[in-house]
Amino acid sequence: MFRCFLTAKLHRLVITECDLDYVGSITLDRDLLELSGILLDERVLVADLRSGARFETYVMEGEPGSGTVCINGAAARLVDRGDRIIVMQFSWIDTAVEVSPGARVVVANDENLEPRLLQ
Repeated sequence: MFRCFLTAKLHRLVITECDLDYVGSITLDRDLLELSGILLDERVLVADLRSGARFETYVMEGEPGSGTVCINGAAARLVDRGDRIIVMQFSWIDTAVEVSPGARVVVANDENLEPRLLQ
């Protein structure tokens, strides 16, 4: 049986930019993506801790070491610069063959820099 599991989470990132006039997506610092295992163009769920808004979008790669967390397109209307968000990756796993690997939880400082895995 296939089941959907949380496999990565970028926890409490700070939105640095909102760009309404873009096709749509979330741009994330490449360092955050590499540590979490989230891939370019992958679908993610984003939750805004201030407003409670939740939306799905796809990932674009930002400059490494920049701390960029930019909400693009229509979703930019759901959030504000400075809001804290959670970005979640889910994966379908055949539980008859393998078990969930558990989620990789990544946190960073208030500038979205110095990312580290929570153990």
